[in-house]
Amino acid sequence: MLRFTLRRILMMVPTLVAVSIIAFVIIQLPPGDFLTSYIASLGETGEMASEAELAALKSAYGLDQPVYIQYLKWMSGVVQGDFGRSMLWNRPVTDILLERLPYSMMISVCAIVIVWVIGVTVGTYSATHQYSPGDYTATFLGFIGISIPPFLIALIALWLIFKYTGNAAIGLFSPEYQLAPWSLAKLWDLLKHLWVPALMVGLAGTASLIRTIRANLLDELGKPYVMVARAKGLTERRVLFRYPFRIAINPAVSTVGYMLPLLVSGELLVSMVLGLPTISPVFVESLLNQDMYLAGSVVMILSFLTIVGTLISDILLAWVDPRVREAM
Repeated sequence: MLRFTLRRILMMVPTLVAVSIIAFVIIQLPPGDFLTSYIASLGETGEMASEAELAALKSAYGLDQPVYIQYLKWMSGVVQGDFGRSMLWNRPVTDILLERLPYSMMISVCAIVIVWVIGVTVGTYSATHQYSPGDYTATFLGFIGISIPPFLIALIALWLIFKYTGNAAIGLFSPEYQLAPWSLAKLWDLLKHLWVPALMVGLAGTASLIRTIRANLLDELGKPYVMVARAKGLTERRVLFRYPFRIAINPAVSTVGYMLPLLVSGELLVSMVLGLPTISPVFVESLLNQDMYLAGSVVMILSFLTIVGTLISDILLAWVDPRVREAM
């Protein structure tokens, strides 16, 4: 197990390097560059950029150099913790990430907790109470959660909250705490606002997990070894959690590695609807304006989360299923 973990950690480095190269090149594939977008935005306001200004910007951001030189300079800074300077925001990328990424991570972590607590609990109940009113209700809500986009549910939630409380659940803080220094009161205010976007982001994943757990557990409960365990006089709880549950949860555990980056990238529309200061809106703007340093840094972070999440899911799968441990 330790050897497997170390081997996977060592494989992370070349994987991240390959992803960074592909992302850096793809971001620059559309015609033009950041200066093209910059000139177009100035033209919309009736202004014109001088040749001296454009030359200064090209030199400052290295746009007058070949792509591979730009990449090597960027990566040399990334290794030292410097992700470059955002062309769009004219600020260090590290500062932008430190401001917005924690909020994205908090929402994603809370969403994962909601997905697993509700998904596993309701899915298990639905499978052990097949064709009961609770099972039909869970199945119906599962279809609703999968079919309705999260941003639409967020709009409905905003309307309901405003109708019954008179408060607009926009942002992560109340107006009086927006610019206030951190305190216990501001932290409590954040927690009061955090559950809404976390629930909206995790709703589709919860519905999907309910259906996955229900289908797998129903399949396992119908197998002969379960009937033999019941015939031996084991309690229903012990029969359930001794083998069928551990096997049924394997597919969900094996995909947990993809859940975190999907939630970080999947809260884009929810963030726009709720006005959240997360990384997703900034990422979209950087892609539209070919801000390669900011966009490339976000892609690197999402790739890192995917690799780390996959490693965690493999470790959890080995812990849950002895057959996987033996194969390692």
